[in-house]
Amino acid sequence: MIIPLTEAVAQTCGGKAGALGTLLRAGLPVPDGFVVPFAAFPDPGLGRPGSRRAPDGRGARPRPGDPAAARQAIAARPLDAALIDALGRALRGLGDPPVAVRSSAAGEDTGQASAAGQHESFLAVRGAGEVAGAVRDCWASLLSPRAVAYRDGEGASAEPVMAVIVQRQLDAEVSGVMFTPAGPGGATEIEASWGLGPSVVGGTVTPDSFRVAGDGTVTRTIADKRTRLDRHGTRLAVRDVPAGDRKRAAIDDATAARLAALGAEIAGVLGGPQDIEWSIADGRLWILQARPITAALPPRPSPPDPPATAVVPAGAAELPAGSLTGTPGSRGTATGPARIVRGPGDFTRVRQGDILVCPFTDPAWTPLLRIAAGVVTETGGVLSHAAIVAREQAIPAVLGIPDATRTLHDGTLITVDGATGTVTTTGE
Repeated sequence: MIIPLTEAVAQTCGGKAGALGTLLRAGLPVPDGFVVPFAAFPDPGLGRPGSRRAPDGRGARPRPGDPAAARQAIAARPLDAALIDALGRALRGLGDPPVAVRSSAAGEDTGQASAAGQHESFLAVRGAGEVAGAVRDCWASLLSPRAVAYRDGEGASAEPVMAVIVQRQLDAEVSGVMFTPAGPGGATEIEASWGLGPSVVGGTVTPDSFRVAGDGTVTRTIADKRTRLDRHGTRLAVRDVPAGDRKRAAIDDATAARLAALGAEIAGVLGGPQDIEWSIADGRLWILQARPITAALPPRPSPPDPPATAVVPAGAAELPAGSLTGTPGSRGTATGPARIVRGPGDFTRVRQGDILVCPFTDPAWTPLLRIAAGVVTETGGVLSHAAIVAREQAIPAVLGIPDATRTLHDGTLITVDGATGTVTTTGE
């Protein structure tokens, strides 16, 4: 009923848990934990735990007729007492610390689709009862509207099952994401910011970026990192970064080089280029996730990017009048009306072909990226969920343009160039 993370394999525990298990067996620094495997997942049609229907070779069961009803049934049904007891024993084996509870679905973290941010994760969870509730909520998120829409867009023909990872919570001083090179001699791309990782992967902060070339040369762009996410007891809190740290590098060049070397080792163990989430806690590097890269990063423009905080004024020599510049997130060019979206209350205003202009994109916004012609954000980096999903959808994205939702006006015709990182106003 419970599988130690060191024994996890993709066939029974999903791609995310399987990759972490492989890394642990290779002696790499992954926080210890355990997995609630596919076998414990409730029947997606009836919401009953312990379905006897076996998954097919891809770990999928037949699609339920009504995902919303199945999700409600799963969310409302208490976990089996035997599973709660097993969770309690496993937690005591870890020393009963705060833990992270994360999805590991059958179709997640594959070479074809990342499902980046589509399922729920819970940090700073403590005690068997709270962990049981988080496991149930992870299961239910498999049938959320955004997850169903994502799978439909990928052409999935069956409803996947979900395993759930429970790992020791790390109180990270610095966290980030790393993309390993696509081939020998290539560069490793790293993003880093203060505190826990969701601020980087979720795009709520514009992180520092580092490129470690094949010869070990490190180049960097230091961002204005205004907020950080930290654990306080059993809750998470967003707080302001002190003024002296906002433009201070979150990691030094030596740490960037160590990360690149660790990334190369991980790519070798897992057999290909990897999208890796990492953190530093108590001065030690840790790996939190590794999955195949599903879409290549846009090439860096030449000349190099201006700073992430720069807004190019009208009439600048290098850019057309009325242009803004940020970080290239997904290649391509699109022209359409700017649609200012500050939150879910604006979702219904988005139409096919609009250019989504927003503070950042929460994973719940993913269905909008299927109808938008492009996306512009005020914060975030090229390795954030928004950028990953934009690349998977093959729409241009420009990230980290401060005050974009106020500088650009709703309905104005704009052109987004995801290769150069420019947004140009072309008319009303």
